[in-house]
Amino acid sequence: MEVRDINRLKLVLVEKKRTAKWLAEELQKAPATVSKWCTNSSQPDLNSLLKISDLLGVDIKELIVREYKQYLMSQGVWA
Repeated sequence: MEVRDINRLKLVLVEKKRTAKWLAEELQKAPATVSKWCTNSSQPDLNSLLKISDLLGVDIKELIVREYKQYLMSQGVWA
């Protein structure tokens, strides 16, 4: 079963008035890679998450869905 919306990157970028293109340039990543992170079709590695949190000036926890078990239950994934 596929699990989605693990990260909150897209929301945090909006809150910080930054774009995925800006983030890709800062991280020296392909824009397509960052786009996949923003749509939760793939996930950044921990090192990338740390860099993103520094660039955006947020705690790394803000980049991750906080109540993951509760989220899974709400999606019908957790039995």
